[in-house]
Amino acid sequence: MRFEILTIFPEFFRGPFEHGVVSRGQKAGLIEIAVRDLREFTHDRHRTVDDRPFGGGEGMVLKAEPLAEALKSIEVEPVVSGNRIRESVALLSAQGKPFTQAVARELAGLERMVLICGRYEGIDERINELYCDREISIGDYVLSGGELAAAVVLDAVARLVPGVLGNEASSEFESFGAGDAMITADVEGVPRSQHGAGGLLDYPHYTRPAEFRGMAVPEVLLGGDHSAVRRWRREQQLRKTLKNRPDLLENAALSEEDARILDRLRQASA
Repeated sequence: MRFEILTIFPEFFRGPFEHGVVSRGQKAGLIEIAVRDLREFTHDRHRTVDDRPFGGGEGMVLKAEPLAEALKSIEVEPVVSGNRIRESVALLSAQGKPFTQAVARELAGLERMVLICGRYEGIDERINELYCDREISIGDYVLSGGELAAAVVLDAVARLVPGVLGNEASSEFESFGAGDAMITADVEGVPRSQHGAGGLLDYPHYTRPAEFRGMAVPEVLLGGDHSAVRRWRREQQLRKTLKNRPDLLENAALSEEDARILDRLRQASA
């Protein structure tokens, strides 16, 4: 999969993609990352990429011309209904639709992803309307620019590209992961004793030592009973989701047993 990033701060990306799974994915040839400097597509001696907004107001706006030329240089044409096959052009923006794990899974099936990093008050809206098939926000807050958001989106998508993670099941048995019925990875042993997240948060994890500063690892994890481990982990997923993200429960893949556990947890906290 190929990622193209358009930005006025290309040096920002020299660090984030040189470590971890993204770096390994590049070295293995599974993903490619190209960062384009918008200032290279200007034609004045000041390399101007922004201008004042029509109608007045605070801040500056990224100009349409450099963005359009940068997109043309990587063979992105204006979007027409149905002409985007296995690729997407996204504007990173506080006004975009929320970026979720489901969106990341969708994007991981593409061959190319173009990420436009907004700056200042944003970009000329005509670029959004002409070239972008989606507008993405990584949260209900405002960043100084889209570079951080682009790095987040790329990392979340890249790790879902087949082969990038060392263990293909890692992306299924984690927060916001697939439900049990959707899990396809052929994994034997302990992972099969777990529940897929089914849209819930992940359960707590522990490792050696078994006791740390007077706090012991839950006994159920030490007994080797996979059925008991599975039940405990599912209850912990439900407990953590109910506490930190109760909104996720509305669309989660819940069984009748899950519903009973939630009722008990709610009664205990009442």
